[in-house]
Amino acid sequence: MFNYKITPLENGLENVQGFYCDAVNVGMRPDTEQGDVAFIRSEVPCNISAVFTSNTFQAAPIRHYQRYGKDFQTDFVLINAKNANAMTGEKGIEDIDTIISTLHQKLSVTNPVMSSTGVIGYRLPIDKICSAFDILDFSAKNSHKAARAIMTTDSFKKELAYCVELSDGSHFNIAAICKGAGMINPAMATMLCFIATDADIPKSDMDTLLHAGTEQSFNRISVDGDTSTNDTAMLLANGQSTAYNKEAFSAVLNQLMFELAMMILKDGEGANKLVAFEVKGAKNEEEARKASSALSNSLLVKTALFGEDPNWGRIASTIGASGVACDDTRLTIHYDDLLIYSDTFRELDKEREEQAYHIMKQEQFTVTCDLGMGEGAYTSYGCDLSYEYVKINAEYRT
Repeated sequence: MFNYKITPLENGLENVQGFYCDAVNVGMRPDTEQGDVAFIRSEVPCNISAVFTSNTFQAAPIRHYQRYGKDFQTDFVLINAKNANAMTGEKGIEDIDTIISTLHQKLSVTNPVMSSTGVIGYRLPIDKICSAFDILDFSAKNSHKAARAIMTTDSFKKELAYCVELSDGSHFNIAAICKGAGMINPAMATMLCFIATDADIPKSDMDTLLHAGTEQSFNRISVDGDTSTNDTAMLLANGQSTAYNKEAFSAVLNQLMFELAMMILKDGEGANKLVAFEVKGAKNEEEARKASSALSNSLLVKTALFGEDPNWGRIASTIGASGVACDDTRLTIHYDDLLIYSDTFRELDKEREEQAYHIMKQEQFTVTCDLGMGEGAYTSYGCDLSYEYVKINAEYRT
């Protein structure tokens, strides 16, 4: 067992050696105190790994990224809010080329990439975005501004940073900014996540560990069951600390990504509750995943959570409709440690219903379903669906 120590740090991306970040407002967002164009820059070219949405209609920034080819390096990420540059066809990609061409005139950059979030179906306001290059301070370190600038319906910024001290006395830092509150059902992995590290991590490890971390975090959450056209998680590594250990890096990356995923759920456009849906005793892990994901996506389950209604019938019916092998005589359902359904206790008596009601008033709790069919297990994470969610999304463009 390799010894290492993980310590949380304040100020996000600012902690990572050789990285810079900032944001400005160019008029796409009416609140001039909040930026709408942000950047992350490394003083040396970085290895980059990314996972993207599985939505067939991937946005132009993703398609532009994919044209660079395998194992390219970059030193610059440009991010804009208010416009997703999705469903804009080849013109959307050409607009990115135009923006990057203008950037090259202002700053020496290597294979810059772009990421966008906002409304689907509109081309980027090129002149506004390019105007940012005249006012951005490319030597600034302002993680807070960058984290706020990439928000859409988010109610709070999401950023984390950690220092990892290795047993030989060396250390590396890793940090991230992230956005996401609605249109959240990552399938890779609307959500964006940008992770920067000065660890000297091999590119092959970056790909492996980012995909593994995504499966344990962003791919297990659902706010509303909708998968965006823009979902992106990027990992950039410039190696400037010269320190690295795979076991330690994997542990801190998993921790960082899971915490960010839980932040997204807590910010789920009016959400009041974060709920873990643990399915065990399934025929296999894939069946457990299907049942667990069905629970985290179910609108009826989500509205029951919002109403704090301990109606186990919605849990059971969702499992039964998920297509997995199940049997009502073997099924058990618990809210935290409270048994609310089994073959013996099919009717929720007044005492247990009152106990369940108190559990559901908590901000966080676990729904555990044992199918009694095998050894498969999987946990997804979801939130309730409130009146505020409907209001936010009904008025999204206004």
